[in-house]
Amino acid sequence: MLDFDIDGFIDTYSPNVALAFSGGGYRAMLSGAGAVKAMDIRTPGTTEPGQVGGLLQSATYMAGLSGGSWLLGSVVLNNFTTIHDLQHSQRLWNLKHNILAPDGFYNIIDTVQYYNKIHDEVSDKGDAGFDVSLTDYWSRALSRQFLDWKDGGPGVTWSSIALTDEFKKGEMPFPIIVADGRYPGEFIISKNTTVYEFNPFEFGSFDPTLYAFTRTEYIGTKMKNGRPIKKDVCVRGFDNAGFIMGTSSSLFNQIILQLDRSGLTGTMRDFAEGLLTGISESEDDIADYSPNPFYGVHPHLNPTAKTRTLTLVDGGEDLQNVPLQPLIQPARKVDVIFAFDNSADTTDAHGKPSSWPNGTALIATYLRARDSEIANGTLFPHIPDVNTFLSLGLNNRPTFFGCNATNITSKHPGRPAPPLLVYMPNSPYTYQSNVSTMNMDYTNLERDSVIENGFYVATQGNGSRNAEWPACVACAIVHREMERRGNETTEQCKKCFEDYCWDGTLVDEKAGPYSPELFLGAGGRLQMATGVAWMMAVGVAGWLVL
Repeated sequence: MLDFDIDGFIDTYSPNVALAFSGGGYRAMLSGAGAVKAMDIRTPGTTEPGQVGGLLQSATYMAGLSGGSWLLGSVVLNNFTTIHDLQHSQRLWNLKHNILAPDGFYNIIDTVQYYNKIHDEVSDKGDAGFDVSLTDYWSRALSRQFLDWKDGGPGVTWSSIALTDEFKKGEMPFPIIVADGRYPGEFIISKNTTVYEFNPFEFGSFDPTLYAFTRTEYIGTKMKNGRPIKKDVCVRGFDNAGFIMGTSSSLFNQIILQLDRSGLTGTMRDFAEGLLTGISESEDDIADYSPNPFYGVHPHLNPTAKTRTLTLVDGGEDLQNVPLQPLIQPARKVDVIFAFDNSADTTDAHGKPSSWPNGTALIATYLRARDSEIANGTLFPHIPDVNTFLSLGLNNRPTFFGCNATNITSKHPGRPAPPLLVYMPNSPYTYQSNVSTMNMDYTNLERDSVIENGFYVATQGNGSRNAEWPACVACAIVHREMERRGNETTEQCKKCFEDYCWDGTLVDEKAGPYSPELFLGAGGRLQMATGVAWMMAVGVAGWLVL
């Protein structure tokens, strides 16, 4: 940064940076992985000019839902591993075969063993007295792709993250996975959903429909009014890491149910169907968290206080496909959120999905924030409609929302300003990464191409779209505190905000179909492979690692 006393600023204030990774299946996981790789100071070359290495290590919070939760879990549950190591692992992120038959549909013996082991693991949970849902099967399959333990670590828990050295030393961001509360058969929208979060310490919600948390480690314990029914008797192990990732992505349970489209045939298909017998189709996207840990808690607020059952679903079912709710809570005092949106919202000229984001996820959170009851005093920047996103190109480049905190807080005196929101939509730099959400297999080349494209999204093509991008990232990080202090914005940061802040312009005319071309093409790969010394921007890694 130019004309800015970085050392003086850091000596008196440490910004709270948050990273949010959307849902969208493997596309979201891999695109988000590219961004993580770009922000990770351990990735070679990311401390060079034009790069954003160190942003990952500087982040206080990291949230994911659905496919974004797979990314989050893959990194933090494997000793805060690197994306490079995941790409080169012999056991993880091998996506060449459908998750329903990871050894190939024609390898009958191994596939039968695969299903038998999953069935046995789920049966063990049922035998222990807990209700079992289709999410349990889905979760055990996911675990085998994402957790580097035998059979995907049936005993690995989400709360165990707090016991790792990387977590204790503050080397990783505080990880949060998001899911939605829903009764079976209930239709949910952003305004009526209770948004739950799982972190290594607690499970619960800031929403006024609950406003309570319980220890993650003891989920599964029969509770009343927040206390064990049997004094000093608590259950451990219910917070299985795979089950929590599966809960946030339970929408994908339908993949298991649609065996006729999976590629399984004959005896193998019959065998898989037999294992799933008894699972109700009306509950095919539900994860069962009975016994309800919030039974009897806040009965005047909590609609689940009178039932022993608690059911959760995919965190994106309320259209809030970017996990922002936990990060905008005033208690967390977040200064800036980098929101990586890998949703599939758009259509092409033929009306078919073209699977790029169009701002729908941000709009859902904005509409929720405007509802005084469910928002519970939490503020959120103004967000335009879909037509404006598409017409102004806000969905194919970074956009800052909430640049002027006074515009938000002036109508709400006494409330703290929300974080500055840096919107990072999936865009085609070197690869058409708009792969269908329901695509369940990738060759290594396809997988790595999506990751590489995500790297370019995070770095703006290594600065080829704007050489000042790394400096603008730094400006976004310090902006809220500079506002609070009443400090003058530097000329460099003023230029960044002119380039990236949404200025309130709205477009009424209906936007057309969206099918963008590559921004860089093959040349982008050559630039990444041969080095980044040609870039002129000032990198942020030197001061982001606080």
